[in-house]
Amino acid sequence: MSIKSPLYVVNAGRLAYGPAFDLQREIVAARKSGAVPDVLLFVEHPHVITLGRSGETKNLLASNSVLRQMNVDFQETDRGGDITYHGPGQIVGYPILDLTQHKRDVRWYVEQIEEVMIRAAADYGLNARRVRCRHGIWVDGPADEEKLAALGVHLSRWVTSHGFAFNVSTDLRFFDLIIPCGIEGKRATSLERALGRAVSMNEVRERLTAHFAEIFKVEARLVSVDELRRAINPAHQETR
Repeated sequence: MSIKSPLYVVNAGRLAYGPAFDLQREIVAARKSGAVPDVLLFVEHPHVITLGRSGETKNLLASNSVLRQMNVDFQETDRGGDITYHGPGQIVGYPILDLTQHKRDVRWYVEQIEEVMIRAAADYGLNARRVRCRHGIWVDGPADEEKLAALGVHLSRWVTSHGFAFNVSTDLRFFDLIIPCGIEGKRATSLERALGRAVSMNEVRERLTAHFAEIFKVEARLVSVDELRRAINPAHQETR
């Protein structure tokens, strides 16, 4: 029986988008150098709207003054995809994987991330699915299909960054500030809205982690942010 490669699973808690992006870049550099194994970084962002590389500002429906009044940040970023919203009640997962150790295929990678979320939704009795030409996962709503989770990734020398956003108890009114993912006439939903009951964020993270480890054939190891930083920069530990 082969020994599975380790996966560091790090829950950074509530973290603003800028610092989270900087942390991702540190992890990417460390993964490229072999200082750390694959990492799955979980965060929960304060209100922020992000615009991906292929995004169009016309899909932002709110003015700067409205964003300020609602305390919503706006960030352009280097991930794929269009425009999306992150906020409290949403689990954001940033996998930093070396795909040379898995499969050098971007489409395959995106499909595996979607499969992680599809299986997590199935744990709650939801029939989530892919929709052709629309990344993320979708469930049936009262009138039409609704988006439960979004996805946008970036690769550099086959090392991944950015990732997925899974709506658990998200305040869906904030999606009215944008045309989510640039798709007209489609609405976002959340796990709690689809189920009609409260759901534990920790439980959903655990289910996402379990399915991630299963699909990517890795051994998940819970690691604190401090432990991760010491692994990234051992000299920091020596000088403390």
